[in-house]
Amino acid sequence: ISCHLENYKEFIYPPMQIEHQEYILKPMNCPFHIMIFKSKIRSYKDLPIRWAEMGTVYRYERSGVLHGMLRVRGFTQDDAHIFCTEEQLEEEITEVLELAFYMLNKFGFKEFEVMLSTRPEKYAGTDEIWEKATTSLIDALKKKGIEYKVDPGGGVFYGPKIDIKLKDALGRLWQGPTIQVDFVLPEKFDVNYIGADGREHRVVMVHRAVLGSLERFMGTLIEHFKGAFPLWLAPTQVIIIPVSSEMVDYAEKIDNLLKEKGIRSIVDTKSGTMGNRVREAITSKVPYIFIVGKREKEAEKVSIRGYREGDMGVWDLKKAIEFIVNKNIEKEVDN
Repeated sequence: ISCHLENYKEFIYPPMQIEHQEYILKPMNCPFHIMIFKSKIRSYKDLPIRWAEMGTVYRYERSGVLHGMLRVRGFTQDDAHIFCTEEQLEEEITEVLELAFYMLNKFGFKEFEVMLSTRPEKYAGTDEIWEKATTSLIDALKKKGIEYKVDPGGGVFYGPKIDIKLKDALGRLWQGPTIQVDFVLPEKFDVNYIGADGREHRVVMVHRAVLGSLERFMGTLIEHFKGAFPLWLAPTQVIIIPVSSEMVDYAEKIDNLLKEKGIRSIVDTKSGTMGNRVREAITSKVPYIFIVGKREKEAEKVSIRGYREGDMGVWDLKKAIEFIVNKNIEKEVDN
């Protein structure tokens, strides 16, 4: 019904037989959200309806284009579908744009391109529908004052879209947030709502993914930060290095205090000089290193070294923990 098979056949895995039943690995999530919408009668008072899921899909990518986490065959995306009226469409697109730019800002992405992807050669629906859908995207971009480029023919078969391409450390562009306006699938699946006049009307669908493929997003994020994650994103946020074995108990006390506050910390008790352990932590790009020696233990203090800040001096333990906790809550990005 959706025409995904005829338009994306080369990217869909072949059918498999299980107990005399034919199955195909799911390449998209939209028909399932449509089925939920159609499971009961919907009123104009219910709209807009917004459904989102972390949905795993599978697409057969040629081996030559596979690229680590950035291009894979099975991936999970933050897929959402908005069912709305034509009158609600521009506001819904605008709100998704605001969400996308909030995400970009929160993760510190400053280099990206906004593309308006228009009707491809193979498409479904009428010229009138495509014109209406494209105009709605342009109006939302203009309303938000967002500069964009046009990608002729870059849309999907059921509608035009806004693509935000994220630039990695090598200057390559990768798919980020996407917003697609769809008048076609509601027509094909006969997706309606009851209007104020008591009659059936077609809904408009907005397909959106803000992070997109989580695998690709994580790959882009690693490239973007070159492994030096801000505190709130770092797998290990604080590493505590005791100068000698006599300081391990104090280091473990600090570790427990940090963990109680939700901080991802570890104690480095490996053999080797303190200098080597500090260098290893710096090479690992851990945001903060707490160094504890005899003087720090006796005075309930820590020496702090920040990956970006360098030597930060000796801090009172309570204030040091407070600093880390507050910085973690702020979720700021220090590029």
